[in-house]
Amino acid sequence: MLKVVIVEDEDIIRKGLVCTVDWQSMGACVVGEAADGEQGLQVVREQQPDVVLTDIRMPRLSGLAMAEALQQSGSRAAIVFLTSYADFAYAQEALRLGAADYLLKPVEEEELRAVLQKLARTEGEKGQPETSNLPELVDWLGLLQQDGLNPYVRDVLGLIAAHYRERLSVEQTADALGISASYLSRKLKEKTGHTFNSLVTRYRLQQSLALLREGRLRVYEVAEQVGFGDYKNFAQAFRKYLAMTPSQFMQGL
Repeated sequence: MLKVVIVEDEDIIRKGLVCTVDWQSMGACVVGEAADGEQGLQVVREQQPDVVLTDIRMPRLSGLAMAEALQQSGSRAAIVFLTSYADFAYAQEALRLGAADYLLKPVEEEELRAVLQKLARTEGEKGQPETSNLPELVDWLGLLQQDGLNPYVRDVLGLIAAHYRERLSVEQTADALGISASYLSRKLKEKTGHTFNSLVTRYRLQQSLALLREGRLRVYEVAEQVGFGDYKNFAQAFRKYLAMTPSQFMQGL
């Protein structure tokens, strides 16, 4: 039976999904719920579900940022986004980032059943879980769950997780948040122990490790996918933070 966690900030939608859907007939059960992405991270960590149904736009931490953080932490849960027509572009981006599927609100029970059946088949085809662990360059989930985390730092972590493939700078980010780059840099270093550029690089590298392990893309394609732009920059960062080349990493798999 699939274990499901529901993350949705609109109480009436969340409670409706929890209480009115015939989960048992779908071969599933709800093991937890949360009203925003930050709570969702905690519930997923505690319950270890197979599936997370989450809204895209939520307070404190968006569904996209939560999904990226879960991926970074090594969670194997399949992410299914709940979206409105107004957020359809976000849903398409979510699929590009590796989401399992998306459902339009209001959720039709038969559509939900079809998605869960597909995920159940996929789960059955996985066989034994992967046992080799990837090096952890930054504990993204741990950073997001810090008590009293500065809201600007939280926003930056979510922004990096959602936009790491794009060109990012501390100046551009600070300007978007309406604060000075020096203040943002100081708070990031104080709360995470890393500079803005180091956080971006570490996050990109962490994503690259998973892609390299999959073996579907060439190394230069992985470099482009995670935002390095070209192989030279990718290889330099790889050697600096992992003390090996991408090829050496792949040889050790």
